[in-house]
Amino acid sequence: MLFDTHTHLYLPEFDTDRAEVMSRAKDAGVGMMMFPNVDCGTIAPMKRLHEEYPGTTLMAMGLHPTEVNDSWKEALDIVMSELENGGYAAVGEIGIDLYWDKTYRNEQMDVFAIQVDKAIEMDLPIIIHCREGLDEVLEVLGNVNGKVKGVFHSFGGSTDDVERIRRIGDFYFGINGIVTFKNSKLREVLPTIGAERILLETDAPYLAPVPYRGKRNETAYMTETAKAVAAALSVDIDTISDITTENARNLFLSRE
Repeated sequence: MLFDTHTHLYLPEFDTDRAEVMSRAKDAGVGMMMFPNVDCGTIAPMKRLHEEYPGTTLMAMGLHPTEVNDSWKEALDIVMSELENGGYAAVGEIGIDLYWDKTYRNEQMDVFAIQVDKAIEMDLPIIIHCREGLDEVLEVLGNVNGKVKGVFHSFGGSTDDVERIRRIGDFYFGINGIVTFKNSKLREVLPTIGAERILLETDAPYLAPVPYRGKRNETAYMTETAKAVAAALSVDIDTISDITTENARNLFLSRE
């Protein structure tokens, strides 16, 4: 069984064929999916889809860093209220994104820190979005009071980045279609990470793997990512499926 630990199948890109997309995911061997929230507008559609597939989907609640703007306090209040209501297996997706705009860098760090603190308080893992913001993410994580656990979603960094993250805490690394891209160096980094710290994901509808690159991504396509990861680690696809699914269960479904 495969576990797609990061997919946004509730977004409008799937409004015309969502049932078919869910069916194709099942046929591809995906037995569990994690839906991370983006902003206040995505909460309702995410919850509706989860209610349709309660046995095979989980939800995470958070405010995405690119959604941090002048009204972030109001948005964060809504997110926090949702978390308090329960029903979420993680806090996410949260983090730092300075790729598009650095205007709200300090606010992003504040919002990230508040949500990390909430995750620690509720004993929930975090799903980290980090794009050109590793220094800031590690600064926030280095200042928290308590033990934090989670995954660096859509990881595409270097072996040095892996080591920097490991010095901060015991995190997993979310691997998606990027690993299949021709010029990606990620395949060379996977042995440093090791199968026991890898989670598989799609980030659908984004980052479709080869041979679907450039098209709308969907959860069924994660089999291509699993093949690439298995090849990079010199194991068979069943082994990598079993290990990464167990990793995901340990992170999102266990409460120690």
